[in-house]
Amino acid sequence: ERMINDEGQLIDLYIPRKCSATNRLITSDDNASIQVNIGNVNEKGLYTKEYTTFAFTGLVRARGETDAALNRLAISAKIMKDC
Repeated sequence: ERMINDEGQLIDLYIPRKCSATNRLITSDDNASIQVNIGNVNEKGLYTKEYTTFAFTGLVRARGETDAALNRLAISAKIMKDC
């Protein structure tokens, strides 16, 4: 059950995340996991105050697959052009 305060805001202490590359749950004891926020830009290249978030498990990072996974995800999110 979720904890919600009087103002209707979610106040859970821990909200689990999923790895963007593998869809595995990132556990609270995965100290090697990271979350990357990539700023969105408009057609002039100016930051729009919005961002896209990707999260990676420590396992993906230990295998050295983070760079390739981030490139693949950025291309599919149309943040980066395919070469």
